Amino acid sequence: MSKKISWIILGILSSLIGLYPIIYFIIDRHFGLLSTKTKVLLTSTLWNIGFYGHIIFGGIALLIGWMQFNPKLRNSNLKLHRTIGKTYMFSVGISGTCSLYIAYYATGGIISSIGFASLGLIWLSTTFFALKAIKRGNIKLHQKLLIYSYAACFGAVTLRIWLPILTSLMGSFNKAYPFVAWISWVPNVIVAYFITRKLDKQSYNNAF
Repeated sequence: MSKKISWIILGILSSLIGLYPIIYFIIDRHFGLLSTKTKVLLTSTLWNIGFYGHIIFGGIALLIGWMQFNPKLRNSNLKLHRTIGKTYMFSVGISGTCSLYIAYYATGGIISSIGFASLGLIWLSTTFFALKAIKRGNIKLHQKLLIYSYAACFGAVTLRIWLPILTSLMGSFNKAYPFVAWISWVPNVIVAYFITRKLDKQSYNNAF
C-alpha cells in the first residue's frame, strides 16, 4: 500500500510540474526566474532555443518517466514500456544538453552554474549508460541507472518545493537560488542510492 501511495504521489507531482512549461506560452514571460534575466539575454535567439528546449523536453521526460516505475504497467505492455523509454531518453538528450548551455547563465552566479551543470551531466550520463546497459541485455544495471536518471529529472519538482521555502527564509530569490541549485537534486541522488542498494539486497536474498 505504501509503495502504491508513493507511486501515486510521484505521478501527481511529476505530471503537475511536467505540464508547468505550458505557463510560459500563455502568460507574460516576465515572472519568477525570467524576471531575474536581462533584456539582452531574454532576446538572445540561442539562449531562447536552449531555454525552451530544456523546459519543453524536460517537461516531457518528467511527465512520462514516472510511469516506468510501475511493474504491472511495465510487464503487461512491454511495447509501451519501450516506447515511453525511447521518448524519455530522447527528451533527456535534448533537455540535458540544453541545460548545460543555459546553466552558464544561471541566476546566482558561478555556484548556481556549477550546480545546474553538474545536475545536467549526471542526468545525461546516467541516461546514456542506462541505454548502453539495456542494449547489452543488462536489465539490472539499466534499472538502477534509470532510477538515478529520474532522481535527477525529479529535481525539477524538488526545486519548486525548496525555492519558496528558502526564498522565504533568506528573504531573497537571488540569495536562495545558489542553494537551490544544489539542494534541488543532491538529496534526490542520495535517495536513489539507497533505493538501488535495497534492490541489490532484494536480488541477493532472492538468489538464496
